[in-house]
Amino acid sequence: MRRLLTGIVVAALAASLAACGTDSDSGDSGDSGGGVDNVKVGVIPIVDVAPIYLGQQKGFFKSRNIELTMEAGQGGAAIVPGVVSGQFQFGFSNFTSLMIAQTKNVPIKAVAAGVASTGEQGKDFGAVVVKADSPIKTAADLVGKKVSVNTLKNIGDTVTRESVRKAGGDGSNVNFVEMPFPNMQAALEKGDVDASWVVEPQLSAIKAAGGREVASTFVDAAPNLTVAAYFASEKLIADDPDLVKRFTEAINESLTYADAHPEEVRTALSTYTKIDAALGAKLVLPKWPVEINEASVEKLKTLGQTDGIFEGTPDLEKLLP
Repeated sequence: MRRLLTGIVVAALAASLAACGTDSDSGDSGDSGGGVDNVKVGVIPIVDVAPIYLGQQKGFFKSRNIELTMEAGQGGAAIVPGVVSGQFQFGFSNFTSLMIAQTKNVPIKAVAAGVASTGEQGKDFGAVVVKADSPIKTAADLVGKKVSVNTLKNIGDTVTRESVRKAGGDGSNVNFVEMPFPNMQAALEKGDVDASWVVEPQLSAIKAAGGREVASTFVDAAPNLTVAAYFASEKLIADDPDLVKRFTEAINESLTYADAHPEEVRTALSTYTKIDAALGAKLVLPKWPVEINEASVEKLKTLGQTDGIFEGTPDLEKLLP
């Protein structure tokens, strides 16, 4: 996956010279004559991004002359090159993906917080789960087992390794398999994998089918972990700071609104996932603070370095807003 990202990014950097503005008739339409910027955002169809859909419904972006379109990707590692190339003006990605990209000299920067852990064991929006009859009881039992993650050598495996270490096991001895979140329940039920690292809504779906949680990985990684952020290319930030400012304001309003209106979040989920209303009512929702917990991102950096997934040392001062 890292080789693929490197190859795509090299091509994307060249393409970005030609495709760097907003997807509007005029790159500075937000500054002239009250024009509207057509903005594409790369997202993952999981609970984490509910605020941006809710904000779109509430008109938080439209009131700032932004016409929003969301496009789904499998994970942050796939969204990064889309932002650099100009396919997306903004993207949503976990911080581990952003740090991996930065150590490859990919010119990106976070512009707003994305999603955060609840900080509660057994009551978080991400976890490792197993079948009801699995002999795996704790994270330590994952040693030597096959565990699915949505992206290899990324946040899923590094926080899972930390849960294994905290439970007294050898975190380096876990076999990870890459697959999209929606495919994990079937893989788990068929025995193709021994466990799955999932987030909502797949977490509740697997539990509803009898699955058991064995580790709250985000909680194990760091207190009140800021998991992800919205980001842009450094070129867009330099060329159109007004758009970045308006987008950031709209995202922050969306995060604040979502955090205060959980029932509306559950309703919004049905607009971009296949989750039914009954299951949606049981989801564990994450936190959506507007402030990034920098200490927790520093811990993700440390974990990534421990697990050898960075080619260099991430510069958080340069990456964070």
